[in-house]
Amino acid sequence: MKIEHTSIPEVIVVHPDIFRDARGYFFESFNEKAFAELVYPVHFVQDNESKSVRGVVRGLHYQKGDAAQAKLVRVIRGRVLDIAVDIRVGSPTFGKWAAAELSGENASQLFIPRGFAHGFSVLSDEAVFQYKCDSFYNPSAEGAVAWDDPDLGIDWGIPAAEVLLSEKDKRHPRLKDVPAEDLFIYGSSLY
Repeated sequence: MKIEHTSIPEVIVVHPDIFRDARGYFFESFNEKAFAELVYPVHFVQDNESKSVRGVVRGLHYQKGDAAQAKLVRVIRGRVLDIAVDIRVGSPTFGKWAAAELSGENASQLFIPRGFAHGFSVLSDEAVFQYKCDSFYNPSAEGAVAWDDPDLGIDWGIPAAEVLLSEKDKRHPRLKDVPAEDLFIYGSSLY
C-alpha cells in the first residue's frame, strides 16, 4: 500500500498494491496493522454501502461529539469525487477541503479522520460506494454542512443544475451557521 497526503495532511489517499494477471486482479482492501503503521491506528466497527446515479451529491455529513466517525471510503464500481471538509475550530485548515477521485478502476481509498464533514458526487452513470467507520452510526448525533456553501467553494465536478440531492441534504446550514457546539476543537482527543 502507498499513501498520498492531500492538501489537508490528515486526509490521506490510500493506493493499494494491485496484482493483475490473465485471471483478473487481487488486492488487500484493508489491513489493520499496515493501516496503523502507514496512516493512523484505527479500529473500524461498521461497513456501509450505497448505490447512486450520476449527479447525486451526498453530504456534507458528520457525526457529532462522542459519535464522531473516522471513515475509509472507496468505490467498487463507477467514479466519484470524494470531499472532506475540515470542521475543527482552531485548525490551520478550518473550512478548507480536500478532494480525491475514487473509482472502481483505480481502487484508491480516502481516509477521513474525525473532525471532518464528508460528501461525494457521482461522476459516472452510477457508482457503488463503500465505507468503513470507526464508530457506530447514531441518528441523534447527525451533523451536516450545506453542499453548496459559497464560503467553501467546492467544485463537485457536476453543473449545479444537474445535482440530485435528498430532501435532507437540501436543508443543511452553511458552515458559518453551524452551532459551535456541533463542531470539533482542533487538537482534542476525538481524532
